[in-house]
Amino acid sequence: MLDRLRQFHRRAPFLFFNGNTFATIGRELAFALFSDLVPGRKREVGSAVAHYIAGVLDRGAMVEIVESLSESTKLRAGERVKTLRGTARGVILRVRSDGRVVWQPDGSRSELIALPESLVTARKKGSPDAS
Repeated sequence: MLDRLRQFHRRAPFLFFNGNTFATIGRELAFALFSDLVPGRKREVGSAVAHYIAGVLDRGAMVEIVESLSESTKLRAGERVKTLRGTARGVILRVRSDGRVVWQPDGSRSELIALPESLVTARKKGSPDAS
């Protein structure tokens, strides 16, 4: 279905350059398909799908984003993480009894507390698999 929406977008069958209609349809479809995700992750999945349909992301990148956001959020101390948008990376220091995680951003001595759903696993910057 997403590939078909992308084809429709490329054909631009509507006047007034409103091809983003198809990206919006894809985003809403993603919201329905991934309704069990927490709101932040669901929003990011919808955004990745819409960007794919609009031609900004290739299929592989979109699939990688959707899969990483669909993964379980069970994080452990020592695991490398990044924020959902990838703006900060770091390492989990410990998991609190209430389920929140304490993590330290790279290059900082600060300790941040976050919900596990707001982080995704990441590879160390510079590694071949870094995303």
